[in-house]
Amino acid sequence: MDSERLATILGDISGVVWGPFVLIPLLLGTGMYLTIRLGGLQFRKLGAALRLALVKRKDEGADGDISHYQALTTALAATVGVGNIAGVATAIHLGGPGALFWMWVTGLLGMASKYSEAFMGVRFRTKDARGDVSGGPQYYLARAIPNRFGLVLSLVFAVFAVLASFGIGNMTQSNTVATSVEESFGVPVWIVGLVLAVATGAVLIGGIRSIGKVTAGFVPLMIVLYVVASLVLLVMNVADIPQALALIFTDAFTGTAAAGGFLGSTMILAIQYGVARGIFSNESGMGSAAIAAAAAQTRHPVRQGLVSMTQTFIDTLIVVSMTGLVIITTGAWSSGVEGAGMTAEAFNIGLGPWGHYIVTISVIFFAFSTVLGWAYYGERCIERLAGIRGVLPYRILFTLVVFVGATTELTVVWNFSDVMNGLMALPNLVGLVICAGLITRETKAYLAHDPSLLEEPSVSTLEGTAALERLARR
Repeated sequence: MDSERLATILGDISGVVWGPFVLIPLLLGTGMYLTIRLGGLQFRKLGAALRLALVKRKDEGADGDISHYQALTTALAATVGVGNIAGVATAIHLGGPGALFWMWVTGLLGMASKYSEAFMGVRFRTKDARGDVSGGPQYYLARAIPNRFGLVLSLVFAVFAVLASFGIGNMTQSNTVATSVEESFGVPVWIVGLVLAVATGAVLIGGIRSIGKVTAGFVPLMIVLYVVASLVLLVMNVADIPQALALIFTDAFTGTAAAGGFLGSTMILAIQYGVARGIFSNESGMGSAAIAAAAAQTRHPVRQGLVSMTQTFIDTLIVVSMTGLVIITTGAWSSGVEGAGMTAEAFNIGLGPWGHYIVTISVIFFAFSTVLGWAYYGERCIERLAGIRGVLPYRILFTLVVFVGATTELTVVWNFSDVMNGLMALPNLVGLVICAGLITRETKAYLAHDPSLLEEPSVSTLEGTAALERLARR
């Protein structure tokens, strides 16, 4: 079978998985259901969660491998990637400006899903043969749903997560970096691929502690750099922001069509591409961030769940919004350019001929951080499937594939990534719905005890969880 035929088949499968009858209603429905069950937790506790995540940063003396701030930046590293630059542009290109509205909706509801999966990741985490903490859907689906169905869900998630790590978390990222650097600076793709592979291998040698230190250092810097550049451009076009916002909200429910190569859009396309690219960007409901959350040094699952919830807020409500508003206010959305090129075009329009360099530099940081985060996700899932002996071969293969992705045409890989993303989300979402009662019960019990997240409990995570669960059942 040739690559063109395979790409078509994968595209058809992706259209079903991400269509209006499978993943989109399940993602939005699960987010809405958890939002209701948790009483709008993402709105009520956002301030306290941000303070715990960004100001306090760690729970001293708690179990875990890395601070909960490092767990947050590792998860941010995996999510703030090409999706924030190319994914937003693709959603707007295919679904119109209204797609940005549905990305916001996906993010707001997804905060409840992100909280829930991170809570479960810590609540049911375990340790591997080397004593490192391991957790995520590949464990909590089997441990929280104690029957064969839960075991099947956990193994299905692990398999699809490993496959997705080579797509969304590896080849698509390195390819975007190599292409962007070649276009902006004229550096051959094989050199870019080689540098990325060496850098990746150097970080992965140290495992999650090394990844956590690296991401804690440069993830905040890369986000601030990109957001500040976007804000400068928006200030320059401040008069166009009200019109852009009006277009986003009206187009979300009516659809639009434009000249200049734009494909035209209906409301269905706006929803479909807004939700699909929203999840590609923030990964809420996919279960991946729960793997990083499980490694956090935290005194209770609720605390890390709230910290992890802020990841979706930062990713979608801040970084994605910046990209979308820049594209719309500059008029680049109707230029006919696609993907990261559309975002680069917007910065060129707003900041002059050097604007695309900002986008290229951001792509380098965003994509490399995503590679590191997803390497850890894949490693933990390999450990679940093959044991600790599978980790080193996975790291070596993952590093080599970075180079392959940078130097290869990836139409098939992009479609493959979309399919794997969807398939790994399905078992996790089903599990979250089943476990909603447990999540709600223990969350309410803990927040009744520490509503502002200011206390320093003297009990360990497991002792505190057990005590609060008994309290919740009274």
